[in-house]
Order: sequence, then C-alpha cells, then structure tokens
Amino acid sequence: MKSHRKELWFNTKSRREYINITDDVAEVVRESGVQQGLVLVNAMHITASVYINDAESGLIQDYDDWLERIAPFNPSGDPSSGGYNHNRTGEDNADAHMKRQVMGREVVVAITDGRFDFGPWEQIYYAEFDGRRRKRVLVKVIGE
Repeated sequence: MKSHRKELWFNTKSRREYINITDDVAEVVRESGVQQGLVLVNAMHITASVYINDAESGLIQDYDDWLERIAPFNPSGDPSSGGYNHNRTGEDNADAHMKRQVMGREVVVAITDGRFDFGPWEQIYYAEFDGRRRKRVLVKVIGE
C-alpha cells in the first residue's frame, strides 16, 4: 500500500473565506500515484473546516449567512450582550470554533482509477472562519 502526505497552506485576506481546493487535492492524488484508495482532507486548525458541496456562489453565500445566524461574530466576552465566554480569554473567535463544529473538520473521498469518486457537482472546499493568518490543510492519500 502507498501513502502520501502533503500540506496545503492558506493565508486568507478576510476573517471568513471559502476556497475551492478540489484541483489542489486532485494534484496531490496525482503526485501520490494511488489509483485505488482514499484521500483524507483535514483542516489542521480549530477555526477552519473542510467540506464537500456544490461550487455555486449563491450556495456559498447562503452557507455564510446561515452560519452567521447560528453563531454570529461578537468579540465580547459578556454573554449578556450576545458575547461568548471563550472570548474572556482574550480571543475574539468563539464564533469561528462553533462554525467549524457545524461544518466539520475533514472529508474522505474514494479514489478510483486515480480520480475522485464524486457525485454530480461535488467539490472540496476549505472554509476559514478566523482568517488573516497562515493556516494549513492536511491531505493524506492511501491506497494502491
């Protein structure tokens, strides 16, 4: 069995961004030489996510709006004003932790004949909820 590991690095310009990384992950699969196996794509930060869905800009905006309703940004550490206890530590990113929890940490995709076994329209996304600094995604390919 083969195993191949690579890190993808991102430095987002805004606090929240959604980056289509499908082609980047496909390149790692090609580099691995794996024809039959699995690829794990994992956000290596607790305020970011990797997910699979459609690459449609309206849907991406819908996700962002929905997540902001579920866990709105509020840098306050005062829960009585809508703030978060976590932010009492000097952080301002409690909402980012919650958004990540909802969207998930990682995805696993089957590889057949060296290509993703995707359904129609599926794409791999990196979602950043506390950006403006360097972050990474682990891509691990295993198989034959």
